[in-house]
Amino acid sequence: MRPITFDLDALRTFVVGVELGSFAKAAERRGRSTSAISAQLKKLEEQAGQPVLRRQGRGLALTEAGEALLGYARRLLELNDEAIVALQDTTLEGWVRLGLQEDFGEHMLPDVLGRFARAHPQVRIEARIARQHELRARVEAGQLDLALAWESGAGSAHCQAQAPWPLRWIAAAPGLSPALAWSGDAPLPLVMLEAPCLLRTAATTALDRAGIPWRIAFTSASLGGVWAAVRAGLGVTLRTPAGVPDTLTLLPPGAGGLPTLPALGLTLHRAVVAPPPAVTRLAEILQQRLRAAHAWHTAVRNEAAA
Repeated sequence: MRPITFDLDALRTFVVGVELGSFAKAAERRGRSTSAISAQLKKLEEQAGQPVLRRQGRGLALTEAGEALLGYARRLLELNDEAIVALQDTTLEGWVRLGLQEDFGEHMLPDVLGRFARAHPQVRIEARIARQHELRARVEAGQLDLALAWESGAGSAHCQAQAPWPLRWIAAAPGLSPALAWSGDAPLPLVMLEAPCLLRTAATTALDRAGIPWRIAFTSASLGGVWAAVRAGLGVTLRTPAGVPDTLTLLPPGAGGLPTLPALGLTLHRAVVAPPPAVTRLAEILQQRLRAAHAWHTAVRNEAAA
């Protein structure tokens, strides 16, 4: 059988369309006509040997084959882009200091740093995991070049808004962890980071407005401690889907009468308006990985709601 080589340009259109949630928007982003985009998707399905998209209401959703292809497509495009950057700019040097919220540290940081280091081995990277108020302060003090932090309403001089993330109540996964013993008559046990904490304040404020009594059942200095306590059935917490372990579950909006909260903004802070090339390149890779993670969580959420 003759080996099949996927068309990278068609794969890029496929990924962009999924991330934007619209292939009409993908056509606009890629500077192509809608007929050209349709031809690329048709070619991709011919190469895959099966449909990768299906009709869902007025839009399109991924088939099982499409979900599998999406992961491979991202990896192929990332490797292609790494190769282009490495060949075009092998002299990139310097030092980059990056800060991240703990939510993104375990799952995103290894991938981002790995991609960057392979393409730019001469650049030294220092990464720091911290809370949003510390990250913002370090950027303003010139101690970090880049920082990805939850939006608190207090921006920095050079910041760029990213796609917002939904806030969800999180509990132990049924069957994998002890069940939470709570009825609406008793105060809701909460597992939270130490104060001051943006999401701790958001949770207690929302519960107060909904007239739901609550108590702080467990406090932790780290997000790992929060996950462990929720997994042990000590209470629920409020976070975004970013970095949530498989042993925990995102409660459906409105579950148990718990209030639904608005999405939480995310901001990429820069120390200076025109950073060095190494900082700019790391920011690009970080944002690419962030968009992919956000698109994946959005697709999963939409699939669960369908």
